[in-house]
Amino acid sequence: MTTLTFPADFRWGTATSAYQIEGAVAEGGRTESIWDTFCRVPGAIANGDDGTVAVDHYHRYAEDVAQLAALGVDTYRFSVSWPRAIRPDGRPNPAGMDFYSRLVDELLGAGITPWLTLYHWDLPESIAGGWTSRDTACLFADYATAMHAALGDRVRHWTTLNEPWCSAFLGYASGEHAPGHNDPASAVRAVHHLMLGHGLATQALRAADPAATLGITLNFTPVYAADPASAADADLVRRIDGTSNRMFIEPILLGAYPADVVADLGDLWTPDLVADGDLAIISTPIDVLGVNYYTTNVVRAPKPGEVPEPNVVRGRTLASPHITAPEAIPVDRGLPVTGMGWDVDPDGLYGLLVRLQSEYTGSRGIPMVITENGAAYDDTIGADGLVEDSGRLDYVRSHLAAAHRAIAAGVDLRGYLLWSLVDNFEWSHGYHRRFGIVRVDEQLRRLPKASALWYQAVAGSGTLTL
Repeated sequence: MTTLTFPADFRWGTATSAYQIEGAVAEGGRTESIWDTFCRVPGAIANGDDGTVAVDHYHRYAEDVAQLAALGVDTYRFSVSWPRAIRPDGRPNPAGMDFYSRLVDELLGAGITPWLTLYHWDLPESIAGGWTSRDTACLFADYATAMHAALGDRVRHWTTLNEPWCSAFLGYASGEHAPGHNDPASAVRAVHHLMLGHGLATQALRAADPAATLGITLNFTPVYAADPASAADADLVRRIDGTSNRMFIEPILLGAYPADVVADLGDLWTPDLVADGDLAIISTPIDVLGVNYYTTNVVRAPKPGEVPEPNVVRGRTLASPHITAPEAIPVDRGLPVTGMGWDVDPDGLYGLLVRLQSEYTGSRGIPMVITENGAAYDDTIGADGLVEDSGRLDYVRSHLAAAHRAIAAGVDLRGYLLWSLVDNFEWSHGYHRRFGIVRVDEQLRRLPKASALWYQAVAGSGTLTL
């Protein structure tokens, strides 16, 4: 056996999001989000599921914090429901603010650092135009300011957006996520307004609290050419990498959108989209980059006469191929897959972290934290009542090993926040896909899985045994 030791100050934690766990969608003054509306669209969500109850975290938050304390983790990443915290007229909702204040106090009382994400996709339905409207970026900054006024005395780690790629492309182009639109032009506008909202919120938070730790969480999906010697395959990789990865990190850290991506988008990138000063706002310095990683993609160009299938890699949509690479064909590498049908590729995480350090964060002195990594599997309950989720356990172990290898290679990686604490509402997949290390049954009872007991030992010791 080999034992890997992580840095003494390495963060260990888990993550969740508001709409996926809170429930109580009509309580405490909360108004509707775009996900409440989307869940009512026939066929939009598997089994007709929705987040009305979710796992009832709104009423059981103390129980969930107790689960965190039992795990021995030191950090908990959660998101705020914008329509719970802010009324449609822009004023804070006292009952909503009180809920998050109580949650933060419960975490601090258990010795757990709250890591707050302002936006994990549940946009208020009342905001006209959603992210296609520039005004939404300004409203987002106002929301950030209100949240800091309520919680800034206790919350020191702030994430603006979670996975803006999903919000823009899955929400406005493919229609797989709320608000369920199918308009590439709207998706491109949403990209820029999300980035602008991030910058405006970062500026507002920095002005209110210069000592706070500010960042953004981006989802990265590395993509590789089936044949590295093929110019056609290489160009597909360039286009897909551009819209899925470079489109979001480069305006933040380099101060400009990738020129090749803008060219690929053609008329979708309208002259009026980026106003003078926007890129300076978007590139407001951050203190940490949140990295979400689950899998990688391999693609090839079609052969003469070959008609591509829909742009899906084992259930995971390719990075906006309907916009920049509609002809991309996914390649099956024969790797093990998760319950989502995603390839298990820990080497992809290592390569991603090294690339980010080399090309983006290292020269700027920006540390990284893995803010999501985990796997859905079809859990089974043993005769003793324990969920022996060996697939999930092996997935996390192998990816932690890859993270350790990246640290050894010089990557400034400061923490690992496992997705997810509990089984929850998995967006368009409903409750069928389970990512939690704590099982939630039909009676909403919490039951730690084998992976939770294993993770408890890893987090407690700061070591990983292979």
